[in-house]
Amino acid sequence: MTAKECIMGRRSIRKFQDKPISHEVLSSIVETASFAPSWKNTQITRYIAVEGALKDQIATECTSLYPTNGQHIMGAPMLIAITVLKNRCGYERDGSFTTPRKDTWQMFDAGIATQSFCLAAHEQGIGSVVLGIFDEAKAAALLELPEDRELIALVPIGYPAEEPVAPKRKGVEELLSFK
Repeated sequence: MTAKECIMGRRSIRKFQDKPISHEVLSSIVETASFAPSWKNTQITRYIAVEGALKDQIATECTSLYPTNGQHIMGAPMLIAITVLKNRCGYERDGSFTTPRKDTWQMFDAGIATQSFCLAAHEQGIGSVVLGIFDEAKAAALLELPEDRELIALVPIGYPAEEPVAPKRKGVEELLSFK
């Protein structure tokens, strides 16, 4: 699979087969995603694989803001919690900010790492959907995140039980300009 095929072929998957994901396959996906670029190579993104009762508890207790996300989590054999190490991205060694964007670079790095994870999963035949609407504080507490970590996104993963078509994309003439 070429990079272009992987990027153009990946879809957000919301229905999964009842088939577990081996921890070896997941380790391979994370190893590939670890090559995502990051601010000054800080590599702040961390992944937590959640299965079983805790996955279901997160699905039922942390998705009241958008219950459909709970259904996606319940239907997946595994949930990946995307977290970052706080206070590293966007900083100089003396603790000052490098740019006016301050520490918001961590979201950029987490986004790159999450997309890299999803593409690596797609290459292995595993579907994913990135969820951003959930009770972050409750989910972080259930995951027992240490103080130096922040929960960024929840990503249900599994072998797809659907093949969604690509949504319409904007044309290059709308997306690209030259000066």
